[in-house]
Amino acid sequence: MDKLGAGTALLISRKGGISRCNGLKIALAALAISLPSTLSEATSIGNKNMIMKKVEIERVSLTSSKPFDAVVASIKAAVGQPDMAKFRQTTMTAQSFAELERAVQEGLGRTGLMLFMEFDLGAILRRESGLETPKIIRFVIGNPLIMKEMVKHVHDAGSYAPVTILVDERRDGVHLSYDKMASLLAPYGSPEALRVARELDTKIESLLRDAAS
Repeated sequence: MDKLGAGTALLISRKGGISRCNGLKIALAALAISLPSTLSEATSIGNKNMIMKKVEIERVSLTSSKPFDAVVASIKAAVGQPDMAKFRQTTMTAQSFAELERAVQEGLGRTGLMLFMEFDLGAILRRESGLETPKIIRFVIGNPLIMKEMVKHVHDAGSYAPVTILVDERRDGVHLSYDKMASLLAPYGSPEALRVARELDTKIESLLRDAAS
C-alpha cells in the first residue's frame, strides 16, 4: 500500500468516535485502493472472522489526442499543490476545526481539489528498457473536507480517498482513468456518503474532461 507521506500523516482518534476534526484527520490519512469482490461472506481465521466483500467498480477512462505532457500540465494547473510538509504542520497544530478548514481551503485549486502526491511509474519502466516510453503517472488527488464527510458516514471510505487518477500514453492516445467513488461506496448503503461521493465524482470527471480536451 502506498504511503501518502508526511503531508497526510495526521493523527487518528483511538477513542472510537469520529468528531468533525478527527473525521478529517482520518480522511487525510486515507489511501487510494480498490477491493476485489464477491458476495459478502465471513471466513473463520482462528478465533476471528475475516469479512470479504466484493465491490463492483465503475472505471471511467477518457482518451486524449493531446501530448502526454500537456495533459499532465492541465491536471496540475487545475488542482492545488501545497507544500505537504508545511500543510502537515499547519493542520496538526490547528487549534480548532475552523482553523483546520482554513488551512485546507488555502491548499485547494480552482477545482476544489489538491495534489497529495504523484508517482512516475513510467520512469521506472523506461529506466529498465532504456526507451523513451511508456509515460505513466499516477496522481493522488482529493479534498480533505470532502473525504471527511464520506468517512463520517462510512469509515471504509478512508480506504479509497484521496483518489487515484492514472495518466498513461498508449498507441491510440493518452488515457486518463479513474475508479468512481460512488461505485466503491455503493455496497455500504449510506445515502449520505453516496451523495458526497457523487459530488466528488463530478469534480474528478470534470477535471479529466478538461485535461483531455
